[in-house]
Amino acid sequence: MIDSGDLLNYVNGRWERSSASGLLNITNPATAKVMIQVPLSPAAEVTAAVEAGQVAFQTWRATPVGERIQHLFKLKALLDENIDDIARTITNECGKTLAESMGELRRGIENVEVACGAPILMQGYNNEDIAQGIDEHMFRQPLGVVAAITPFNFPGMIPLWFLPYALATGNCFILKPSEKVAMTSQKLFALLDKAGFPAGVVQLVNGGKEAVDALLDHPGVRAVSFVGSTPVAKYIYSRATANGKRAQCQGGAKNPVVIMADADMDMTTQIMADSAFGCAGQRCLAASVAITVGDARRTFTEMIADAAASRVVGYGLDRGVQMGPVITPESKTRIESLIGKGVQEGARVIVDGRNRSVKGYEEGFFVYPTVLDNVDPVSETAHTEIFGPVLSLMHAVSIEQAVELVNHRAYGNMACIFTNSGAAARHFRHHADAGNVGINIGVAAPMAYFPFSGWNDSFFGDLHAQARHGVEFYTQTKVVVERWPQTWSRQF
Repeated sequence: MIDSGDLLNYVNGRWERSSASGLLNITNPATAKVMIQVPLSPAAEVTAAVEAGQVAFQTWRATPVGERIQHLFKLKALLDENIDDIARTITNECGKTLAESMGELRRGIENVEVACGAPILMQGYNNEDIAQGIDEHMFRQPLGVVAAITPFNFPGMIPLWFLPYALATGNCFILKPSEKVAMTSQKLFALLDKAGFPAGVVQLVNGGKEAVDALLDHPGVRAVSFVGSTPVAKYIYSRATANGKRAQCQGGAKNPVVIMADADMDMTTQIMADSAFGCAGQRCLAASVAITVGDARRTFTEMIADAAASRVVGYGLDRGVQMGPVITPESKTRIESLIGKGVQEGARVIVDGRNRSVKGYEEGFFVYPTVLDNVDPVSETAHTEIFGPVLSLMHAVSIEQAVELVNHRAYGNMACIFTNSGAAARHFRHHADAGNVGINIGVAAPMAYFPFSGWNDSFFGDLHAQARHGVEFYTQTKVVVERWPQTWSRQF
């Protein structure tokens, strides 16, 4: 997996050193120390992986689904056995706490488990005598070679949103992970190799934009999955579909949460702090805007400020740490600049996480939890995805006004409400313009049995990741209409 300090690609069942002249450093964001280098593979190496996948597909698609999922059962067991090692790798290259890394892997493993149900999930249906003497059947068949382009913030979980379903349904799969966190993928593919998948069925190509464009343009790639920012999601969706490919592209978010006056404030504050500041706010389901209603304003503002100020920030492998660093020094600079922008637009900083350091890790890329009050709903701050540990507070006089604020945004990934009123909860879930809705939930992340929904500028495509949507995305339907003339003679 590592050759002379560089990460390798996994192509056609073998670990291979890239011919890339360009290399990027993978840095521990808590210590700012370079751990290893990742190659920026050229387009020719993407082509080689696609061609190997096309060859492997001819045999893999004909392998009975019950046999295909045996490899996934092995992968699930291997992931369970190696979860501690992989979680430490995630923490070291991504920055989140060890508990957060373990949690993301558990959610990823859930998808492997669900994909093992492919013999049922990909079943078709039929009608006998749809017309006189004619039967009709619908079958699901795999597409061919498919690819996923995954982000830095969940290097263990998000590849597993796609890979298990693609493989279980008979496709060959290529992963292009984020070049910022490519070590986790090396661990994952070492386990895939042990799980015994045939050569060419599952492959790993490291790289940057050249590798991405090669996947988007190659006619042998039938479908592309992506998670990242909205501008990049739009680019990938547009280029993939222009080339005749299926695409599912998860974009950014600016997730609002409504706090009603009748909410349990102790529970609400704890959950909201975990949502807004967990993973240093670097997740597409982080709560980024809290909208208080009526009398909730004073109580929640005071309590969330205390929770933000008391959160323990540090290196994710150290005991007691509740929040780690952001991914790069550029991210730190951008986040702190956006906090300053909020102040310029009239917001009041009640907890300021800028210009802070952690003892012993002074070079790390740390931004402490930040709370901005009185954020103008029409300001740039109210609509920009900060992707850091920053919570903006807005205030409403009624649930109707709060829902207007919820829906007054381009994104539609998640919206939540905290309340003890069933009527308020029902009104909210019906009217909130978001694909994932939480009731007294701070991170409305669907379990692997449900699709990871997203609306508006948070998602481009028709079928989302996970569960039945994953199976449908990676299969195409074939309808067979058949008649068998009765040419025999009856003998009595």
